[in-house]
Amino acid sequence: MTANLDVVRSIFARWEQGDWQESAWADPEIEFVIADGPDQRSITGTDAMARTWRGFLTAWTDYAITAEEIRELDGDRVYVRLRASGRGKASGAQIGLEQGANIFHIHEGTVRRLAIYFNYRNALDELGLVE
Repeated sequence: MTANLDVVRSIFARWEQGDWQESAWADPEIEFVIADGPDQRSITGTDAMARTWRGFLTAWTDYAITAEEIRELDGDRVYVRLRASGRGKASGAQIGLEQGANIFHIHEGTVRRLAIYFNYRNALDELGLVE
C-alpha cells in the first residue's frame, strides 16, 4: 500500500462516518471539480470547496457514501468508485446513486485536485479505462 492510498483511505474513513468537516488533507489551493451531473463546475481553494460541499449536503437527509473500490492509477492519482445514498429534503426522493467516483490528485501527501463524478462510468471514460 502506498502513501497515496493511505491518504485516500483515511479521508474515506471519515466520510463514511459522516465527518465532512476535516480538510487538512487538502492543499489550500485545491481544485475541486464537479465533473458531471446537473451542476458541473470547478472551484479553487478549501474555503470554496467547503462552501460548495455544505451547500450540496444541505439538500439531503441522511446522505452517506461507501467506498467500493480504491485503486492507485499512477504515482499521483487515486480512483475511488463509491455508492451514495440519501433522501432529498425538498422532494423526499430516495437516492441509491448507481455508483459515483472520485479521482484524487495527490502530491507529497496533499490532495491538489479532487474530481467528483455522479456516474463512475464518466470517470472511467475520462481516464481512458475499461470497466
